[in-house]
This record gives sequence, C-alpha cells and structure tokens, in this order.
Amino acid sequence: MEATSTRIEGVMMLRPRLFQDARGTFCETWNLSAFEHAVGESLAFVQSNESMSKKGVLRGLHFQVPPHAQGKLVRVVQGRVLDVAVDLRKNSPTFGQHIAAELSADNRWQMWLPPGMAHGFLALEDDTVFSYMCTELYHPESERSLPWDDPLLGIDWGMDAPNVSAKDAQAGAFSDFESPF
Repeated sequence: MEATSTRIEGVMMLRPRLFQDARGTFCETWNLSAFEHAVGESLAFVQSNESMSKKGVLRGLHFQVPPHAQGKLVRVVQGRVLDVAVDLRKNSPTFGQHIAAELSADNRWQMWLPPGMAHGFLALEDDTVFSYMCTELYHPESERSLPWDDPLLGIDWGMDAPNVSAKDAQAGAFSDFESPF
C-alpha cells in the first residue's frame, strides 16, 4: 500500500497496490495490518456506506460530534469525485483549513479522515459510486454540517451551483461554529 501524509495532520492518502495480467486486475482494497501501519494506530470500522451520485451532486460538508465522532476511510468504486476534508480540531494548527483531492476508480486513491474532520465530495461524473467505512455508527442526533460554499473555508469546488440536498443547503455558517473537537 502506498501511503502519503497531507498538510493536515492525520489525514492520509492511501493507494492499494494493483496487480494486472492478461486476465484483468486484482486490488486488495482493505487490509487491517497495512492500514494500521500506514496511519500509525489501531482502529476498528463499524459501518460501511455507499452512495451513487450524478455529475454535479455535492454531498457535505458532514461530520458527527463527540462522543460519536467518526473517522472515515473513503474511496471511489466507479467514476470520479473531488473529495474534501476540513480540519475542525480547535487546537490544530490547520483548524478551518481543508485539503482536496481527486479520487477515482482509475487512480484508486483513498483518503483517511480521522475524527474531527468535516467531509464532503462533488461527483465529477454520472453514476459515481462512493464508498466509505466509519469508526462510529451513524448517530442522527450527533450529525452536523457546514456549508459547502462557506467563504471562510474558501473551498474551490470548480463549480458555482452544484446539486445539494435541502438539508445541506441549510447548514450553519463556519463563523458560528464552536468546535467540540
């Protein structure tokens, strides 16, 4: 597994090895030992989710507050996304900053987001299948979101009017956010 740190402490880019021959390809998408070695800690995933999105659909920026904060390992099974993590950890030197990366079925990159990150993605192709594993179960009362277009976050999604849910369109401003992380 290829592992690369990012400028946000704890956020990692991971890419499993691809084996290819005349028959096709094989890729081990998840290996506990390799993952724990890459991120430097022992973790347990308790839930796995998958969504399919049309081009231009933006989901996020979502997170859960403690004690139900989630770490996420995200990847694209089909299509491409612009994937974004925002650091919400108030004592972090990168608090309020984000990292963005293109994840695709072709490049096989995965992103590890430790608890304390808001997460969102923009589908760049129709029928994009996005898959992620979580370290905590979904807990509706702990769910929060930030606006995808919040000027203080300054995320360049490359699009002015993505298709967002009504719920995401009503997210509270980052300037009003008091971090529990």
